[in-house]
Amino acid sequence: MKGETHLSTLFLAMRRLRAPLITLISIYAVSVLGLTLVPGNDGDGMSFFHAFYFISYTATTIGFGEIPETFTDEQRLWVLICIYMAVIGWAYTLGSLFALLQDKTFQDAVFTERFTRVVSRMTEPFYLIAGYGETGRLVVRALDRMGVRAVVLETDARRVGEVDLHNHYADIPVLGADASNPSHLRMAGLGKPNCRGVLALTNDDHANLAIAISARLLAPKTPALCRAESIEVGANMASFGTRHIINPYEKFAEYLAQALHAPNSYHLLTWLTGQPGATVTRHRDPPIGKWVLCGYGDFGRILVEAFDQEDVPVTIIDREPGEQDGHRHVRGDGTGAAVLERANIQHAVGIVASTGDDMDNLSIVMTARELNPDLFVILRMNHYTNHELFEAFEADVTVVPSQIIANECLAVVTTPLLEPFLKEIHDRDDEWSQKLLERLTGRFGWDAPHVWSVRLNLREAPALYKRLMNDQEEITIGQLLRSPHNRNAPLDAEAVYLQRDDDDHLIDPSPSTRLRPGDELLMVGMRPSRHAFSLTLDNEHSLTYVLTGNELPGGLIWEWFARRSRQNGH
Repeated sequence: MKGETHLSTLFLAMRRLRAPLITLISIYAVSVLGLTLVPGNDGDGMSFFHAFYFISYTATTIGFGEIPETFTDEQRLWVLICIYMAVIGWAYTLGSLFALLQDKTFQDAVFTERFTRVVSRMTEPFYLIAGYGETGRLVVRALDRMGVRAVVLETDARRVGEVDLHNHYADIPVLGADASNPSHLRMAGLGKPNCRGVLALTNDDHANLAIAISARLLAPKTPALCRAESIEVGANMASFGTRHIINPYEKFAEYLAQALHAPNSYHLLTWLTGQPGATVTRHRDPPIGKWVLCGYGDFGRILVEAFDQEDVPVTIIDREPGEQDGHRHVRGDGTGAAVLERANIQHAVGIVASTGDDMDNLSIVMTARELNPDLFVILRMNHYTNHELFEAFEADVTVVPSQIIANECLAVVTTPLLEPFLKEIHDRDDEWSQKLLERLTGRFGWDAPHVWSVRLNLREAPALYKRLMNDQEEITIGQLLRSPHNRNAPLDAEAVYLQRDDDDHLIDPSPSTRLRPGDELLMVGMRPSRHAFSLTLDNEHSLTYVLTGNELPGGLIWEWFARRSRQNGH
């Protein structure tokens, strides 16, 4: 693909400059031929070599004078004609060249070639992000902060330009191209061994479906995470084995159902999946009682199903309510007090504003709170550009689809072990979640923690893996959670999930749990402790100090003396 791009750029340039180059070559040829025919002082014309030499420097306006011999008047007359012809030829050629450089097609071809060259030279792991909308921007920014490279495909030229303006730590290769085109995905690195995954995050379900198909066929071992707001498209993706399909509305409905029957589990989930450093506010729990839902679109229908699962009565407000089995409905848009009063808003415990218009949603909830100040408010924000207005309103829950998808993508991509742990939380009772939540937030606070997973193998934990393989000593989780600089100081980190090679697993393992080679740990903690824990797993000296309190000598010579001393029994 790189060679094809390079050749296409070259051929495009040659095709556009064909006429001026032929003109310039013809002028040079005629000029040289004329000088060989026009008689000089000796009665003969110049040789071809001397004529070409003279025209070469004269036509470029350098002008060294009449060499190799003084010209005759006939030669000077011909040279005058040659100079004017050369000026016209060069002006034509340079004008065509500048026009080519300004040509959008040629610029795109050059940019594509440069993008392909950069991606082909990338050796570090990266994720291919299709779509740089609100979701794509959040994902790229989070990956960049974590030191993970990303490659972006985006059709909107304005968004392509924004990538360089967002002050990422690393250079983010970006190409303005349709990601549903398989050749563009190839150029962006799909199929490369270091491509860790494809994230289809465009706002077009069919484009995301095409990306999922391309990933499945062209790179079946590369995991694909795809956004799908349509249930039909999501089912289509699932039919050919797409590993992760994220429907933000279904995901929020799942969260809402969990918040209604297990609020502590919901808070634990939002705390663990929040972006590191963001403060997770523990708001009041959704009350059980009569609810009013405004907007019966795709999002509204899924939420009504979630309410039905919890046996919560809902009154639906919609301009065209259609079929709603077993639910009272009021025709209207909910922005006026009269419609809300017909929906009996004064006796409701909560309201959901779920239309596709942000201003309508704000208008609905502001009017509703005027009529019933105690309402629990769930507010849908469609466009992040309106976030200041939504923050000023202070709803109990603000649903941001792009944020839900971004958090889910980051959780799956960067911490694969988090997904089975969240399923365990969903299956546990709320009392268990409450104890775990209180313990973790009591220790780390309500700022979203760093959540990471590490496998005890040669690549991710070389020092510990070698020790576990070579020695028969027992090493526990608690022994490793000490500072490599002062082993008496505990690290601000905990292991909350342990996955064994034999598919066995432990939830919230105790510090006395013995580790085995190949174990995978899900860790929760603060950023400095994450680095310290990684140092212990990577470095033999740090690991020995943490486990025994002994400090190994550094450097090859001192290590040789230490080994000899141990062999001699000293």
